[in-house]
This record gives sequence, C-alpha cells and structure tokens, in this order.
Amino acid sequence: MIPLKVGAWRYDHTRALFDGTAKIAGTDATFESGHIVSEIFENMVRHRAYDAAELGLTFYLRTLDLPDPPFIAIPVFPNRHFRHSAIFVNTSSGIRTPQDLAGKTIGEFATYGHDAGIWPKGILSDDYGVKPEQSRWIVGGTNHPMAPFDFIPFRYPSEVDVQPAPEGRTLDAMLVAGEIDALITALVPQSVLNGSSDVAPLFPDVEAVEREYYARTGIYPIMHTVVIRRDLLAEHPELARAVYQGFCDAKDSALADYRRGRMEQQMDVMVPWFDKLFEKNHAAFPENWWDHGLAANRENIDTFLRYSFEQGLSKTRLTCEDIFVPDLLDT
Repeated sequence: MIPLKVGAWRYDHTRALFDGTAKIAGTDATFESGHIVSEIFENMVRHRAYDAAELGLTFYLRTLDLPDPPFIAIPVFPNRHFRHSAIFVNTSSGIRTPQDLAGKTIGEFATYGHDAGIWPKGILSDDYGVKPEQSRWIVGGTNHPMAPFDFIPFRYPSEVDVQPAPEGRTLDAMLVAGEIDALITALVPQSVLNGSSDVAPLFPDVEAVEREYYARTGIYPIMHTVVIRRDLLAEHPELARAVYQGFCDAKDSALADYRRGRMEQQMDVMVPWFDKLFEKNHAAFPENWWDHGLAANRENIDTFLRYSFEQGLSKTRLTCEDIFVPDLLDT
C-alpha cells in the first residue's frame, strides 16, 4: 500500500473520502482540510505538504512557470461556482450595468486573477465588452486586512493598473466608503451580510442571470482541480487513475445520497424547500452533475485557459493536454 497524504476541502462530494466510504485503491490515504481552502493551496505550493491536493486553477497554472514544475493535475474539479454573483458595487457609484464598470476602481480578493476573479473578468469581456485594462484594480482582503498572496508570483500585465490595498484596510470597508467602486471576490462582503444599503450585487437577480448563462454556454465554471506531485507519479504512475477514481466514487456517493433523499424531501439537509431547489437543478443539469473527467469539461477548462492568457496571467495559450496527466486524457 502506498502512503498518500491528501489535502482537500470537505465538500459534500468529497466527504466519502474523509470518512472512508470511498477509497483510493492501492493506497493508505489520509485526508486533511484547513480553516479556509486557500490554506490548503499555500501548504501545497509553499511547503509541499501533501502528496496530492486540491489547488485553485490559477495557482496551479502559475506553478507551471516554475523552473521545475512540481505538480501535474488530474481532471478532478472539486469546486465550481457561477461567478456573476462574485461582483459587488457601491450603490452610489453610478454602476447600474456591467458596462458601467469601465473606468472604475475595482477591488479584487487575495491576488490579481484569483479563480473567482478570472471567470467574471472573462465573462465581462466576452458578454459585455468590458476589458480589465479599462479599470484600476486594488488587491487585498475582503473582510480582513491582508497583503496579496505571496506563495505564488503576484503577476499582472503591464497595461493594467494594479495596486495592493492600503495597509490595515479591507476591500469591504473601502467599497462602503466609496474608495473603490466595485469588488470581485470569492467571499461575500461583510457589509452585504449585515444588510448594508451601501453595497449591492451588480446583478440584482443573479440566479436568473447565472441560469441563463449556463443554459446558453453549458459552462458551470470550474474553480479548482486536484494535483499530484510529479516525483511521486514518476515512482507510482498508477496513482493518477487511482486518485481520479477515488474522487469520482466520492462524488457519485454524494449524488446517490441526494437522489435517495428525494423520497424523504431531503430531510437530512436542514434548508427549507431544498427539495424543490434540488428538483429545479435536477431539470437544468445533466443526470451526472459536476462530472469529473476531460470529455465533459474540455470546453469549460479551455475557456478558463483562454481567459488566463487573455488576462495576461499565463505566458502562453495553454491547452488541456498541457496541464493534465497524459494517462487521463481519455476520461
């Protein structure tokens, strides 16, 4: 048995790996999470703390620029999220439509080009004609002061004005004060959670916008992948498919639980009307939600890779063949 230390968030669709219901064949695998998911990323990139780990796509792509790239991805995608809902505006800024973002000062969480930032910027460009270089960018912490992440290169194209937030300031406080006009963030601003009238989503009926986007494009945006240490795969090439299958089995277990729950109106999930939401999503999505594997996700990933290149974050226009284990390109 190969000892295997895995870092991942404990989602509903990875829980079976944590509790041992799903296994990674041929391994004695242990699983660790973190206080926040970026803690897993930093531990993997900075300290090589795991043999395999969940990693944000943008962080993984930046490791490929290192002289000796330490990881290679498998086509497993633990985190997806529609990101029209990641854009917030100051209600006094005059921003009423996406096009109004041009010429404005926009905050971004953690780094220029975090996963929840690449997708909105790409969508704003594709669907509304708004380019990142038309705005000024301030990078920092959404609800807590923080410097930009430093465990990956803080990269941005020369034609884009990007600055760190002032020391001790949060992007949320700057948004409320009107010091920035808008904010793109994976985290909901505290002002929104508090019901402030100073901050609002760019898209008031964001669910309708995101459902239309999915119906039109078929893309449920992928945020994260799973990477494995290259040196470990060189010694045990069979690990790639074993880890892939383990995550697939865990995902299938979660879906089976939801399907069984339909009989009892999802009583295990203490969210009112969750069963109705499940039925609505069941009608909108394919039978096998959030499938892993390349065949079901090639366009999704290729769109992200295009955005990364267009936004000046990737040095070259990468393809799926450049970033995933060759043995799993048939999945």
